[in-house]
Amino acid sequence: MALNEHILVVEDEEDIRELVRYNLEREKFEVSEAESGEEGLESAVRNRPDLILLDLMLPGKDGMQICRELKLNEETRNIPVVMLTAKGEESDIVAGLEIGAEDYIVKPFSPKVLVARAKAVLRRKASASLLSNEDVLSIYDLSIHPGRHEITVKGKPVSLTASEFGVLHFLARRPGWVFTRYQIVDAVHGEDYPVTERSVDVQIVGLRKKLGSAGEYIETVRGIGYRFKDEA
Repeated sequence: MALNEHILVVEDEEDIRELVRYNLEREKFEVSEAESGEEGLESAVRNRPDLILLDLMLPGKDGMQICRELKLNEETRNIPVVMLTAKGEESDIVAGLEIGAEDYIVKPFSPKVLVARAKAVLRRKASASLLSNEDVLSIYDLSIHPGRHEITVKGKPVSLTASEFGVLHFLARRPGWVFTRYQIVDAVHGEDYPVTERSVDVQIVGLRKKLGSAGEYIETVRGIGYRFKDEA
């Protein structure tokens, strides 16, 4: 992994910001900070960080609102977001993933875990950018370009989060194969990623909605998981 990747930390509690900064800088990351969501948005647009660590509970606009605005902005939508939250309830996790967060870490967290998760997200981002044009996958009326993180349906572009894109690409590469929710998560996020069945279902619902009529190619296999419809 390249050194000096830039991580923006949006956190209103100074002691937590300092803890996160210290541990990230030890790993040679460039770190910038923001005390509020509004300041974080401005910094993200101005500096285009490689990753954003975003606290959920912020004064003014909360983390959910900020994440939503980041993903709606053409200039920042492809920056991966990892949410920091004191709330470990499934509903909070699902809500964060549903609006485009790539990962989440529940407070209190181990600095080692935070650094490891940040590195994992950045590795996935780097791996995607190294894929070549030869890796374009065409199936039915879908065209999936991993290197450019682009997908078209009947020639029209569709905007997906990194996680949604990963799920679709994983399933579409193996049409007809059935995968459990945990197999899907392991393939997209890596092993030991804390996941609930509901959070995977949210990803699938989001995919089907964004794909429109092409969403029917993602089939539910009751009691097991999901598969991409076989072309045969």
